[in-house]
Amino acid sequence: MKLRVRALGLAIGIVWGVGVFAATLLSLQIGKGETIGTLSVILIGYTVSVGGAFLGLLWGIIYGFVCGALIALLYNIFHKMVYKSSGSAA
Repeated sequence: MKLRVRALGLAIGIVWGVGVFAATLLSLQIGKGETIGTLSVILIGYTVSVGGAFLGLLWGIIYGFVCGALIALLYNIFHKMVYKSSGSAA
């Protein structure tokens, strides 16, 4: 089975972005932004705020897409290598 690179990338990107968005809004609600604020190290411009939640959503979609696409690409490569000689579609 071959994975579709863009489809998996988009699926993981949306989940990752919505996760960052929801976690940011939740931390604003309960007033505990110290831990999630460390995301600003990897997400350029991110802050624990409503604007930061939307920026985190965008960055999450981008990072998630790239990671999902890489997972699909690697899966397809390894699947082809492993099942090349056996002729099995499993």
